[in-house]
Amino acid sequence: MIDVKDDTNVVYLRGELDENMEFSHEIFGEKFFNAKIKINRLSESYDVLPLTVSERLLQDIDIKSNNKVNVIGQLRSYNKNIDNRNRLVLTVFVREIKQIEDENRDPNSIFLDGYICKEPIYRKTPLGREITDLLVAINRPYNKSDYIPSIVWGRNAKFAKTLKVGDRIQMWGRVQSREYEKKTENGETVKKVAYEVSISKIKKLSENNSQS
Repeated sequence: MIDVKDDTNVVYLRGELDENMEFSHEIFGEKFFNAKIKINRLSESYDVLPLTVSERLLQDIDIKSNNKVNVIGQLRSYNKNIDNRNRLVLTVFVREIKQIEDENRDPNSIFLDGYICKEPIYRKTPLGREITDLLVAINRPYNKSDYIPSIVWGRNAKFAKTLKVGDRIQMWGRVQSREYEKKTENGETVKKVAYEVSISKIKKLSENNSQS
């Protein structure tokens, strides 16, 4: 079991692992694959989230006999050139994966500890629901950072819109997938999928790391 007590980026997922995996990359002889995990929400909908997993973690996984798994990892980001433009791509980097028989706990949760790196965007839906969009930088070793798009609702949105670039925050929520339509340059409409963190709890830390 990995130690996540002091981690600033922890994701817990439970769901159905897709057996169709694609080779991603290789580092020092260790191969990594892209996969998808389907997680049911409390409603009748579900999220399909991307995973990046080492072949070494898959040795004891038999998807064909049982595709229900428990995943512990980190939500990471990287830039990818798509249609001649750099796009922010998110994936759950898997640190531990195990097959399970049941799903008796919250199947989708995340904790992040990072810094506001873009001015919050506050808006309202046509029905008047308040939303604030955040982009949060999560530091990790070797001077790298992950940039995580997040969305805050309701009364938490009012608080989040007051945050400033550089503020350190902690937040809890879930990772969600969201389908949307976008028009291309030639006028065609294509369906795309965005990934973001839906925040249920958020707090700001002062400079000495205590709660504000």
